[in-house]
Amino acid sequence: MAKLRGNRQINGSWGQVWLDGELVFEVESFEAKVIANRETVVIGMDEDSKLVGLKGEGTLKVKKVFSRGKEALLEAWKKGEDPRSSLVGKLKDPDTVGKQSERVSIGNVWFDELTLMQFEKAKKLEDEYKFGFTPSDASFMDTIDVQ
Repeated sequence: MAKLRGNRQINGSWGQVWLDGELVFEVESFEAKVIANRETVVIGMDEDSKLVGLKGEGTLKVKKVFSRGKEALLEAWKKGEDPRSSLVGKLKDPDTVGKQSERVSIGNVWFDELTLMQFEKAKKLEDEYKFGFTPSDASFMDTIDVQ
């Protein structure tokens, strides 16, 4: 294997996100993670653990340009509805080894909170959307493989 060089470190500026098939061009940051829920198992004097479930959660932060879906989500919640969405995240830095990309598809996405409005004088604004998902509805579409 060739020596690793600094220019191969992926720059998050190239990250993209699609919400229900629509590119969110004003994305500032994106994080989706799976959390292992564990129970303690005691064996002799050792504490070990047993995987008992998985939980998916994340955050989508966007530059404040649009009201993107806020009114529709609020109106659905007021009716007792719980809309579900899909997200696709992609990383493809021009310096990525072999010009590969990493893409993750996440289905059954629900939003956990909705900030109706916030602002601070002389500050650029961002909206943050916290979400959850079922890990069984997440998968890697592409990965960046070792060359």
